[in-house]
Amino acid sequence: MTRVKRGYVARRHRNRILALTSGFQGAHSKLFRTANQQGMKALTYAYRDRANCKRDFRRLWITRINAAARENQITYNNMIHSLYMNQIHLNRKILAQIAALDKDCFVEILRIIK
Repeated sequence: MTRVKRGYVARRHRNRILALTSGFQGAHSKLFRTANQQGMKALTYAYRDRANCKRDFRRLWITRINAAARENQITYNNMIHSLYMNQIHLNRKILAQIAALDKDCFVEILRIIK
């Protein structure tokens, strides 16, 4: 079998992996094999946590809406149900921002749905 000299291809591949892991500590950014493993692990975590980030923000918005709603003697569940029944289409992100930044507007929304 003839020898294959990969030339710059192998070096370019290794340098891309090492560039991806620059900033990692110790051998995880210096040695190719460990850097490759950590790079794959980091990409796996990034993929997983993109979904988790959406989940966490939704939980945060629901908590904020619930706290503001309970200050006005209505539960989160009843509030969301009333919004749908009155065909008021505000998503949880916007409701949470209104609840945090503009209490009067939030109270007005609650007055409309009661």
